[in-house]
Amino acid sequence: MTRRIPATMATQHPDNALAPYWDKAETPFIGAYQEIAEAYHCFNDLGVSEYMWDWEGKHADAAVIDRMFSEYHEYFSKNQLGRDKFLTFRIPNIWEEKGYNLLQAMTVILSGEDFARDLKFSKRPLFEVILPMTTRAEQLMRIHNLFEKLAHFKSSDFTKKETDNTDFLEVIPLIESMRSQLDAAALLTKYVGLHEKHFGRKPTYIRPFLACSDTALESGLLAGIISNKIALSRLYEFSGQTGIKIYPIAGPGSLGFRGGLSPDTIDRFLAELPGVRTATVQSSFRYDHPIEKVKAAIAELESKLPEVEPRLISPGDQRHLIDIAISSSGNYQKTLQGLVGDMQPIFKAVPKRRDRRQHIGLLAYGRKIAGQKLPRAITFTGGFYSIGVPPEFIGLGKTLQNLSDRQLEILNDNYKSLASDLGRAGQFLNKENLKILSSQNNAWKSVAQDVEICERVLGISVGPQTPDEKTHQELSAKILSHSGQVEILSQLINEAALLRKSLG
Repeated sequence: MTRRIPATMATQHPDNALAPYWDKAETPFIGAYQEIAEAYHCFNDLGVSEYMWDWEGKHADAAVIDRMFSEYHEYFSKNQLGRDKFLTFRIPNIWEEKGYNLLQAMTVILSGEDFARDLKFSKRPLFEVILPMTTRAEQLMRIHNLFEKLAHFKSSDFTKKETDNTDFLEVIPLIESMRSQLDAAALLTKYVGLHEKHFGRKPTYIRPFLACSDTALESGLLAGIISNKIALSRLYEFSGQTGIKIYPIAGPGSLGFRGGLSPDTIDRFLAELPGVRTATVQSSFRYDHPIEKVKAAIAELESKLPEVEPRLISPGDQRHLIDIAISSSGNYQKTLQGLVGDMQPIFKAVPKRRDRRQHIGLLAYGRKIAGQKLPRAITFTGGFYSIGVPPEFIGLGKTLQNLSDRQLEILNDNYKSLASDLGRAGQFLNKENLKILSSQNNAWKSVAQDVEICERVLGISVGPQTPDEKTHQELSAKILSHSGQVEILSQLINEAALLRKSLG
């Protein structure tokens, strides 16, 4: 094992409230052609060691390697991609959306190797890709096979007078659903067998990527965190049994519902997900805090993430936690079904931050619950926070109320930040808005009950405390009253996002 494993991965998740510090136009929207500069600033200014280049569900600049090496040649000649800094493509899942971008991304990987060789760089710049929504080992092998065939085709038919391209690609499974995360170790076990059969060897290492946002979006806060924790434990058990090193990645956003990693919560993250070796530092992490604070937080993650010992959860505790997660997921989904229709005008008004494709049509996939469309996790989270109803509470009270004393003890032992996480989210809760919503739709009464139960069981008191939180509450009241006026709504939602230091 000779490569360096990066501890921080900057991503293009559009959750920032403020404009990037490097943007002279001072606009929070980041266009596709600004992302070359963004990657450079993440590497050079902030000390991030990896940058995710997203080809999934968004527009991406296919000239990424040409432009990086041309515009920042001096920097990358000293800090070589693939050796010192890492650019990792998140490719489309061709089982969920059309594969046009996959062919383009793989071609860029191959031509990037040629360009780096011509510049006398020692490493190929791109050698690893992230496959989103991985559910089966065969999907990973399909990506291996496609890249191998394309590399051979290019070398034999297009650049046969030049050195052959490397025909192997490392593939990172991004595992998103609760059920898939609980089965992650089994997926890797099958993948290792298929890998050995095809390549004649086992993988040197694997970087399984555990989603936070989409797991919570599908199953709720509690089920998402439990599945993250059990997956980590099982992945390290898999590593011990097979001898294959694993370097898990986690994908938290800044707000608690999406994973809760910001420059203010480093210690909490390290304690709750020990064993994660790479953490995403998303747009809000990087741009919604003073730059010196961001740099210090990234340096701390780079220093501490490789050293934190994983926590293995006993089989007995796992069984109890899985029962809790299944119950919590059911309560969340049942409650959410009655809320989504009311939230559509709010979702539509959440400001855009990137050149994303819509989740409709030929080029993208969609998420639904009870036949109703769900937005992306950032829009979902930002929408609920903006009306003063953090989605952390949805269905959670009913779950906690039905736990036995033993189950609650096991939950608290394995999720020590539960009360503080809900207390932090509760600072942005507007109980008056909940009353108004409940008078119009009985589904919101269920959320109000969840809040009351969480306060009682966890011993917390929700509501704004600081001047900024009280201003946020006032804004959430205005947002609810302007639910049909998109321009006014977007402006108010943006103001609220600035106060909580994250769009969603």
